[in-house]
Amino acid sequence: MKLELRGITKRFGALVANDHINLTVEAGEIHALLGENGAGKSTLMNVLYGLYRAEEGEILLDDVVQHFAGPGDAMAAGIGMVHQHFMLIPVFTVAENVMLGHEETGFGGHLDLPAARRRVTEISARFGFDVDPDALVEDLPVGVQQRVEIIKALSRDARVLVFDEPTAVLTPQETDELMGIMRQLRDSGTSIVFITHKLREVRAVADRITVIRLGAVVGEASPTASNEELATMMVGRAVDLTVDKSPAEPGAPALVVSDLTVLDPHGQVLVNSVSFTVHAGEILAIAGVQGNGQTELTEALMGLQPRVSGEITLDGSSLRGHTVRKILDAGVGFVPEDRTEDGLVSEFTIAENLMLDRSHQPPFVKRFNVQLSFLAKFAEDKVKEFDVRSQGIDTLVGRLSGGNQQKVVLARELSRELRLFIAAQPTRGLDVGSIEFVHERIIATRDAGTPVIVISTELDEVAALADRILVMFRGRVVGIVPGDTPRAVLGLMMAGETPTEEGAAA
Repeated sequence: MKLELRGITKRFGALVANDHINLTVEAGEIHALLGENGAGKSTLMNVLYGLYRAEEGEILLDDVVQHFAGPGDAMAAGIGMVHQHFMLIPVFTVAENVMLGHEETGFGGHLDLPAARRRVTEISARFGFDVDPDALVEDLPVGVQQRVEIIKALSRDARVLVFDEPTAVLTPQETDELMGIMRQLRDSGTSIVFITHKLREVRAVADRITVIRLGAVVGEASPTASNEELATMMVGRAVDLTVDKSPAEPGAPALVVSDLTVLDPHGQVLVNSVSFTVHAGEILAIAGVQGNGQTELTEALMGLQPRVSGEITLDGSSLRGHTVRKILDAGVGFVPEDRTEDGLVSEFTIAENLMLDRSHQPPFVKRFNVQLSFLAKFAEDKVKEFDVRSQGIDTLVGRLSGGNQQKVVLARELSRELRLFIAAQPTRGLDVGSIEFVHERIIATRDAGTPVIVISTELDEVAALADRILVMFRGRVVGIVPGDTPRAVLGLMMAGETPTEEGAAA
């Protein structure tokens, strides 16, 4: 099915999110829509899907103008969407999620769940998804949950499929699997709109690329275009895709972790006797495939895991057993891996989120009253310093793009005197411009003498930032190696292989 958008314009008050956008996706084509966070990509697709109504423009399918009053009309016309944040009910089975909203009934008016199971099994077999229709969604890995979203769309005969930032929560392996699935769908005749800001993925899978910036189309490109060319089109300026940093000058040991073990509520070992040291003025990157204990290790350092043994000391003082508040007050800055769940309060303003760590103490609060004038000045300064793009400090943080939300978290954590900075998945879901900014701030923090821990599943990021790299596999430390260790060696370590003597370092 051929999709055409003509002159789509969508406004939110004075903000023009989409400015007369034209886009054509041919039948059986993967068309990438590339742009920074906040460029208007998702807004455009929400117009296509019937979630928003454009003030101007029209949507055509096979040269026929469409009028969508809501997502139901779009789905009926053959459009499906795989959202960045999955639209699944965790306590329902795969089959129940697939039939939700399109319930079929059998004899006596009962839900025809067997028909949904058969549909899941048929689609899963056709594309090699290996999805159990009776599995609970909450028990499935993230990559499999995404397959369930795809099955949902295909079960409703989608001939145009929109993937909205589909790799933001996937591991590198799951991303590769998704690329293969997209090619299968294309070869079966499905038209695909691939919304992303990741240059490597665009060049790997797209047939054509349209770049939008500040709500407008700025040009088309071929997948043969270089990363530098695509980044310049996205951002509107030359972007340094490499991290410029001088060699580290490590100081005294700052954070010392000894025999740290974390258990889940059932007594299962999640982190198994982990030991390492981070020195002042260095970046230790913790690498590994998602789900090998990095999250639980990070939570243990921040006092978020209840069943912890071993020792955690910062500048000689123990942190184990302390509350999160005490750990933050001890000078630990923390960027959590899920900014929307753990880093921000979406219903609070930018200004309110910027004071969360210190909302209990001066100069933000005096005699139980928020010092509004101080907060406003502080927030204005940080919004400018960290280039948070918004309509003002009173904007609800939930209305910001992912990149700008991450900048708010960084602004809050880096605006106080730190003795340790921990950043978990610091650039997950961010565009090249935002990634460049985040990396620069992390390097600047190291250069100021602060010990830094970066937890990332992105090997490119690990290699770019790390002075030393700790690799985890199944809750254990496989090895600690220099930051310039080859990707091939790191990949083997992430699969559980112990490094050779030449690659290992304490």
